[in-house]
Amino acid sequence: MERPKVGIGVIIQNEQGEILIGKRRGGHAPYYSIPGGHLELGETFEKAAIKEVFEETGLIISDPKVFCVTNNLRTYLSEGKHYISINLFTRHYEGIVTLKEPEKCEHWGWYPIQSIPLPQFDASEFAIDCFVKNRFYIADQY
Repeated sequence: MERPKVGIGVIIQNEQGEILIGKRRGGHAPYYSIPGGHLELGETFEKAAIKEVFEETGLIISDPKVFCVTNNLRTYLSEGKHYISINLFTRHYEGIVTLKEPEKCEHWGWYPIQSIPLPQFDASEFAIDCFVKNRFYIADQY
């Protein structure tokens, strides 16, 4: 029996209140998204967030905190891939944003939370919506 997979998403906010968003390539093109990836066996949410952010952006984040869970049914309906995403937030990072996986992402940029480029990947859109509304979960997201 197939079951949903677990994704990790990370909202990183800079001193200006902007969040880091990438324009995806490959499987998630042409969508914009917060950094993230897959939770591996035996991995904590925090370690997965730190790993995925570094692998994608070169930033070293610290003290990420879980703030919401999303059930990404739009991707399931359109692609047959069902993910539950654990989303974390941090303002603590070091380094300069670097395009470390150009085959997966065209570019990274800092955006005001009210001006996120479209179209957004559903997991990212739902996470940002929860963040803005200060909610842990929002039902019927598709």
